[in-house]
Amino acid sequence: MTEFLYSIDVAVFHFLNGTIANPVGDFLWPLITDYDRFLAVRILLLCTWVLLVVKGGSRGRTAALLVIPVLFLADQLSSSVIKMLVARPRPCHEVSGVPVVQGIHMLVTCGPGLSFPSSHAVNNFAVATLFSSYYRKWRGAFYAWASLVALSRPAVGVHYPSDILGGALIGVAVALAVVLSWNALCRRYIPRIAVTATGPPPP
Repeated sequence: MTEFLYSIDVAVFHFLNGTIANPVGDFLWPLITDYDRFLAVRILLLCTWVLLVVKGGSRGRTAALLVIPVLFLADQLSSSVIKMLVARPRPCHEVSGVPVVQGIHMLVTCGPGLSFPSSHAVNNFAVATLFSSYYRKWRGAFYAWASLVALSRPAVGVHYPSDILGGALIGVAVALAVVLSWNALCRRYIPRIAVTATGPPPP
């Protein structure tokens, strides 16, 4: 059963990484997968965070506040706990000099990190879930971007599809846990000033 599931994982990986590969994707996927490393994007994200704090009202300030523990918990859980426990090599790694998966269309450096889960998927789906809880009108856009970033990982050759699926589920779970915990805390201790994911408290 395990071998069968792995064979499906590899087949879908090859489809995303090689079968549908094209020059446009070869140019865009590396940019999407590492979008947060560009200085201009980092400045834009920081300005957006500051704008939420200053001009976003109670809802914006709450989302800006919660994104800090959400990202911290999501990243630490995926990178420092689950990856260490699963210890799955990336498809582009070599074991005893032999590539784990043959015929990979590499678009970025493989890197030394482990494979499951994809931290890109964990972090981006965690943020998408958090902001979807407070800005439901934009839920589709948040999840569309998170999905695009997640799909970029097998496209550039560094993660299996199951890595991004597992990462997405972990990210959603972490964000929901933080939001629900915040809502419970607000209802119990600070109901007059809190904004929960379901809207502002009654007057």
